[in-house]
Amino acid sequence: MNMPVDQYAVFGHPINHSKSPRIHTEFAHQTGQSIEYTALDVPATDFQKELIRFAVNGGKGLSCTVPLKELAWQLSNEKSERADRAKAVNTISIGEDRKIFGDNTDGVGLLRDLTINLGISINNLNVLLLGAGGASRGIIEPLLNERPRRMVIANRTLDKAEKLAMEFSAIGSIEAMEFHALTGQSFDLILNATSASLSGDLPPLPDGTLNAGGACYDLAYGKQPTAFVRWGERSGARTSVDGIGMLVEQAAEAFYIWRGIRPQTHPIIELLNAERMSELNKGTDI
Repeated sequence: MNMPVDQYAVFGHPINHSKSPRIHTEFAHQTGQSIEYTALDVPATDFQKELIRFAVNGGKGLSCTVPLKELAWQLSNEKSERADRAKAVNTISIGEDRKIFGDNTDGVGLLRDLTINLGISINNLNVLLLGAGGASRGIIEPLLNERPRRMVIANRTLDKAEKLAMEFSAIGSIEAMEFHALTGQSFDLILNATSASLSGDLPPLPDGTLNAGGACYDLAYGKQPTAFVRWGERSGARTSVDGIGMLVEQAAEAFYIWRGIRPQTHPIIELLNAERMSELNKGTDI
């Protein structure tokens, strides 16, 4: 008699290009876990009813991506400390009683990619975070816990950056600035938490913002290098990468929360990067 397969999914809008089903399927094969993980297009207006439907139908856990992370935080019955601090949830566990437990694995995913996979120690660095939106919320606390020498949030709207900096000021020193105020300042690590570079745009960064031999990290990822990754390369970055490693690492943390076993991430990151390179090479003559 076949045992029922535990159901997991990622909710988001849009969701067509999500790599999460591929990642979690690979994790399951690697660890011998019996799960099915699907992607469902769920706009914010439908999130609550789809969450209830998924739970009633026996779903065990959910990943939440744009634009649902803040809503997932609001709808969770219980939350981890890191999710509460971020006021955003990207990983939901559904109990036997159908209670919703919300967690946020974005920060730990970013840190593992930066420190373990890329070998970047954040301690004593001057760090610049671009953007004061939802993508920034889950990563500020873990970054501050690494004790950078200085951390600045830059945003088009100063008020939004100031409010975000104030929320996290008890953890460590953090400043807020508008982009034009960065003129004459330089940083060892610049993180892009805006979505601008996916559409070919860039935050208006002054020349010289990146220190020689510094690093650039785009939380977004795409089939080709993002505009910010290319900006980092032009600016002389020692390392300039997108967020595919963070995606895999935060998924591994979610998988551990759900299944109690930690998958190996390096083979999956290598696999996804190799597939992207293959697709790029195929498209060179188009």
